[in-house]
Order: sequence, then structure tokens, then C-alpha cells
Amino acid sequence: MTIAVCPGSYDPITAGHLDVIERSARIFSEVHVVVAVNATKTPMFSERTRVDVIRRALAKDGYPNVKVASTGGLITDYCTRVGATVIVKGLRQNGDYEAELGMALVNRKLSGVETMFLPADPLLEHISSTIVKDVARHGGDVTGMVPDCVVGMLDEALKKEKSQ
Repeated sequence: MTIAVCPGSYDPITAGHLDVIERSARIFSEVHVVVAVNATKTPMFSERTRVDVIRRALAKDGYPNVKVASTGGLITDYCTRVGATVIVKGLRQNGDYEAELGMALVNRKLSGVETMFLPADPLLEHISSTIVKDVARHGGDVTGMVPDCVVGMLDEALKKEKSQ
């Protein structure tokens, strides 16, 4: 049994993230989607909300081999705890590879966990959480870039942002 971890901030989860998760679920016996909590970042959505949204987004297609969790520590520590031997990262563009390669090498040194890179679906490679939030902040339609349940949540979060 091979356990894989798909870590990310998922703020919010996008169609590209879901594509990588779904493809990983077909390859590995068990996949842990892990919301990585970074104390130096201020996310739009809380840790609990991000975990709940991922669960909702995956529930419609039913992925019994996918678990959703969060961690504030090192991903490698999480991998060791659950017995994962692979970290899966989606790559959108060349810059992603350069940024992720260093992290993959450190993760392997820390724990022996290998990183597998999955190229993004060409139809989704332009989508990132940052772009989604930018489009939504400027009144653009993010339908299709994120799961349907995220569209309304973005609207609500942006209304709160404006009122503060």
C-alpha cells in the first residue's frame, strides 16, 4: 500500500488542485490532502473552512481512498506520522518546478520521502488560488476555476473584507 500526501495552502482549493488530487487517487492506495498552515501567511479562509471545503468538493465524486487533514508542522513530519512515502505536487509552469525542486530535495533529505510532480492539465494550468482571489476581488466570474461551493464563499469573504 502506497500512501501519498498532496499538501498545499488550498486558499481556496481550485479546479487545478482537484485535478491533481483526483489523478493521485487513481495512482495511490491512499491519498492525504493536507492543508499546510503557514504562520507567516494570512489566509482568506480559516484552516477549518479550507478542510471542510475540500471534503465537500471531493464528496460529490466519492473518493474513499482520500483523507483530508491539516498540519501546522513540517509536511515530512506529517508523512512520517501517517506512513506516506510520496508527496505529490502539481506543476503549472516552469517557475513551479524551480520552486518545488528545492523543497523536494529538502523533504527527501529530512525524511526519505520522495516527491512526484504531476504536470497540470493544460486547460487548468493558468489557475492558481492567488489568481482566483484577484479575479473575484475585481468582480470577475470564477465559475469553473473553483468548485461551485467556493464561488459563494469567495463572495462572502470579499464582502467581509470590504466592510472592515
